[in-house]
Amino acid sequence: MEKLTKKDHKQNLILNVFHEYFWGFGLAFHTTYAIVPLFLKSLGAPNSVVISVAGLFSILVALPEFLTTVLSRNRSNVKNLAIGVHLTALPPIFMMWFVFAFFAPTGPSAWIYYYVCFILYGFSVGMIIPIWAGFLRQVVKDKDRGRFFGISFAFNSVGGFFGGILVKILLSSSLEFPRNFGWGFSVFFVSILIATILFVWMKVEKPSAPFVQKTIREFLKETKHILSKQYNFRRYLISRAILTVNYPAISLYAVFMQDKLGFDVSEAGIFTIINVIAYGFASYFAGLIGDRYGHKYAITLAYISNILAVIVALSVNTMAGVYLVFVFVGIGMGAFMPSAMNLVYSFAGKRDGKLYMALIDTSIAPFTLLSIILAGIITQALGAVWTFYFIGLFLLLGVLMLIFFVKDPADNDEHTNNILV
Repeated sequence: MEKLTKKDHKQNLILNVFHEYFWGFGLAFHTTYAIVPLFLKSLGAPNSVVISVAGLFSILVALPEFLTTVLSRNRSNVKNLAIGVHLTALPPIFMMWFVFAFFAPTGPSAWIYYYVCFILYGFSVGMIIPIWAGFLRQVVKDKDRGRFFGISFAFNSVGGFFGGILVKILLSSSLEFPRNFGWGFSVFFVSILIATILFVWMKVEKPSAPFVQKTIREFLKETKHILSKQYNFRRYLISRAILTVNYPAISLYAVFMQDKLGFDVSEAGIFTIINVIAYGFASYFAGLIGDRYGHKYAITLAYISNILAVIVALSVNTMAGVYLVFVFVGIGMGAFMPSAMNLVYSFAGKRDGKLYMALIDTSIAPFTLLSIILAGIITQALGAVWTFYFIGLFLLLGVLMLIFFVKDPADNDEHTNNILV
């Protein structure tokens, strides 16, 4: 098959909707903004470890991305490759389930068992992302990308909504800690397995140009050319590097507000429900906004929402305020996903989208690590309030750079000509 028909595109959309639904349903039991930090805190992990969760996950994801892209550069069967890398996420999730549902370790070192699984899971997601990006590019028509991703990620939030309800029920049940979390990880495992199997029936568009093998030298030369000639893409990388300060904020919200208000850990289910509802609406509308006005503007709205989350977190004194924080976190995450994915394809033009995805995540990983370290130091020395002040300031700086210094690639032909215009 050379080109996707309307029937093929519709079938792919339906299958991807269910894929995202099951992924969202399972991920409700492993969110880096609520479940993971609260679980680690309950297991007795140090504060520096709890604060680092979202940022560390981003770094773990980034580490294998470029290598995965290099090793997969000459693989033309993108569907089998996508299924294969998705399966690598299952062993660490199974280990989480098995260890905490059946052995239920407690004590001062219990958090380390989970942390090892978390690290392995992060590496597996890093292998998945560039391959997944390349695969999705060949199952959707370019003109419908915003709508395709907007609808798909909206159903990711629908799955997360029902998953969040089950999280609330599970964590409020008579199951003792940490078995309640362990059985939640079993749902995570089954959901990701189903989501992966659905890829089998998706139709893949074959590029009109013949597949060309690349040597590693040619691949690295192309990488150097992108970074040295695509100036607008470099400015985008700089803005994203500044905006990595959002990662420690994501991990800190639930813990910071629990220390302030003393709510029960089962509230994590409510946070997930609120987050995914906001995520779903934001994903859908961000896709539409991106298709019509440009995806740079949609991702800018995502980070403005992150600034609002910081402002509310600093002033929160009721549970209603806590819930509002997760509304803004959800909007930020939801608007980010379709925007970031589409910007990858827009910057890439006719080049390899996997490479651009890997370059973005790999380039900002050191800045994510720096953000985690500085957030930990500031929190220990001055308190979490000052950490949020600094995070809000740098988020504002990053948003201003996005608005005034980064052009929307849809309005800039450097992704095809590779020169600054």
